[in-house]
Amino acid sequence: MVSEEQLDQFRLSGETVRVVRDAMEANDVLGIVVAWDESSFVVRRPNRRVVKLSRSYTIVPASEERPRLF
Repeated sequence: MVSEEQLDQFRLSGETVRVVRDAMEANDVLGIVVAWDESSFVVRRPNRRVVKLSRSYTIVPASEERPRLF
């Protein structure tokens, strides 16, 4: 689970993040963290649409290599 501090750091920096949802890289969500609550967080994608995601997903800076979790 992503911590409050980590989400706040991503939001304040405005850094693009990668949310890894499963083994397929095509299903990753790239965007900027804009909000969160106890069970989910919201990412604004480059096309300005927002996606609400579970905090159980792995979130890393987009500039880093994609982690191999599966």
